[in-house]
Amino acid sequence: MPRVVPDQRSKFDNEEFFRKLSRECEAFVATGTNLSLQFFPANLHGDQRQVPTREYVDFERETGKVYLKAPMILNGVCVIWRGWIDLQRLDGMGYLEYDDERAQHEDALAQAAFEEARRRTRDFEDRDRSHREDLEVRELNHLKILRVKFPVRFSLLSAWSG
Repeated sequence: MPRVVPDQRSKFDNEEFFRKLSRECEAFVATGTNLSLQFFPANLHGDQRQVPTREYVDFERETGKVYLKAPMILNGVCVIWRGWIDLQRLDGMGYLEYDDERAQHEDALAQAAFEEARRRTRDFEDRDRSHREDLEVRELNHLKILRVKFPVRFSLLSAWSG
């Protein structure tokens, strides 16, 4: 199942939801949109999480504020949330921007998943067709055997069923 929509850029540019959130404002609070920002989730092997770099969490840019950058997939579109939070008031500003690099990567993953699903469907159809052909051959061979062993009965059965 693809994680992104087919035309991410168009959705980002044209939907009101993204247009609102791509302007720096307090829109996240006003619209009731809550984001849980995970910078580096634990991997499948349970290894330790990485410590985010200053590119993602910056306490030093301005005293009393933390500047954040968080890539995510939101409504099927690759975006980056950028913003800051006042550490005293716990409010701040933020906006979304389209993440073209990650969008291309996710599009490639979606295309690969689509191709794999298509290949599996084709393989299944080929196996199903081969199985049906094998059944038909077995049925024909079985009928040939019946004709040889029971020629009179078989002809009566054929006339009665047909």
